[in-house]
Amino acid sequence: MTRLSVNINKVALIRNARGENLPDLVQVAKDCETFGAQGITVHPRPDERHIRYADIPMLKEVVTTEFNIEGNPTERFMDLVLTHKPHQATLVPDKPGALTSHAGWDTVANKSFLTEITKQLQDAGIRVSIFVNADPKMVEGAHEVGADRIEFYTGDFARAYSSDKALAVRSHVLAAQKAVELGIGINAGHDLNLDNLNYYKTSVPGLLEVSIGHALISDALYLGLKNTIQMYLARLA
Repeated sequence: MTRLSVNINKVALIRNARGENLPDLVQVAKDCETFGAQGITVHPRPDERHIRYADIPMLKEVVTTEFNIEGNPTERFMDLVLTHKPHQATLVPDKPGALTSHAGWDTVANKSFLTEITKQLQDAGIRVSIFVNADPKMVEGAHEVGADRIEFYTGDFARAYSSDKALAVRSHVLAAQKAVELGIGINAGHDLNLDNLNYYKTSVPGLLEVSIGHALISDALYLGLKNTIQMYLARLA
């Protein structure tokens, strides 16, 4: 069964809109786990418009499943991750003002930098996942860097899914086959939802984990958080 990690960034965004503690981010993380989530993901950004750096120690204290921190490995991000030691760090090449993640690393061009960062994190006992486009060359590059896993950017798949699902997933299947061949773990995330998740999961070999936030929290507004998590888990069964 592919594991579901719930990204709670959008919960933090709602909380920050009023400058108070409603919804309570820590309680939501605990409830997601109670409702079946097998991990909690956060992506602190430089402007802290949703997850705040101060949220991390509180979340680390209560998360009992897998804690995954995503982000661009700036000096501040690395200090945060190395101090609080999540189970997994997912390296994402976001620019400072990016609204969301639109592309993965060029693991070939950034080999030296990513190798150094990966070693620092692994030396601290943190599993490293590198966010990449679904391209066998980028998977090979991540393997050469020494990453434990790659996370496929699935926005391209989601955009093309409604018009030609087989074509939409083809590059992901090929890249996943290369990852399986090399022995590197496979995660995926971005715009996966209740409509496309099962098809992606059943098509992509070796898929270990998906990280889903925006669609899941949006669904929860209509369906309730517990019910929504259960529905996503059913798509992954």
